[in-house]
Amino acid sequence: MKIAFQTLASPNWSWEQTLNAAAQLGYDGIELRGVEGEMYLPRARPFLPENIEQTLLDLQKKGLEICCLDTSCAFHNEEKYRASILEGKDAIDLAVKLQAPYIRVFGDIIPEGASEVEIAGKIASGLTELGRYAEGTGVTVLLETHGDINNHRIIKHILDQTDSSSVGVLWDFEHPYLHGEEPELTYRELAPYIKHTHVKDAIKGEDGKKLCLIGDGDVPVPQIVSILKENGYNGWLSLEYEKKWAPYLEEPEVSLPAYMSYIKKLVLL
Repeated sequence: MKIAFQTLASPNWSWEQTLNAAAQLGYDGIELRGVEGEMYLPRARPFLPENIEQTLLDLQKKGLEICCLDTSCAFHNEEKYRASILEGKDAIDLAVKLQAPYIRVFGDIIPEGASEVEIAGKIASGLTELGRYAEGTGVTVLLETHGDINNHRIIKHILDQTDSSSVGVLWDFEHPYLHGEEPELTYRELAPYIKHTHVKDAIKGEDGKKLCLIGDGDVPVPQIVSILKENGYNGWLSLEYEKKWAPYLEEPEVSLPAYMSYIKKLVLL
């Protein structure tokens, strides 16, 4: 298994800081969710046409891969549907240039008054359109277990309606578990579709959840990694540490070394 971190963990770092830290700490790759404040990745400085060749050279020199491009695409909102399709296509084009295997999209929400069946159909339509666009590029479009789309039942319902071979699942460890689904069930039902993971932890309380360092919360990360190992998963274990959205979290100078130390022990067990 390969180890990466998502750039939400280091929202104030320059691209050069991100590359240097990833290499120095022994990471295999980086997952992109905003760079230098720009969330629409094709507009981020390192990925502009005049800079992308140097970016690829820098990644090669550091021995790093880009494992996934994380978009804001979500298909539950009819008004934003076309914008999400356009963003997804732009992300696929950039993933091809960066030799990245995946882009991430959301479901994401079942709005009040809408039916699950209706929203599942919209999400399936969006996945199908992006999946067809990605076919033949080497890029797979991944639906994250996130928001209201957080359990195997609804995700399988969506995938059953998705007509593309370039669609899969990103298993965010925290969301299904904290919504009451045991990891063994999530994995058993979604295993054929799981291509990538987000390693994430949180403490669940009466007022909701509070994100935390991996290993300090309620998510059974060792158990989940063990399930993946036992079943021959050889993909990425990518830290999703949402410092950008949760400023109370530890700085990347703390969180990134801590994750590497923690996850390496699990991988090597």
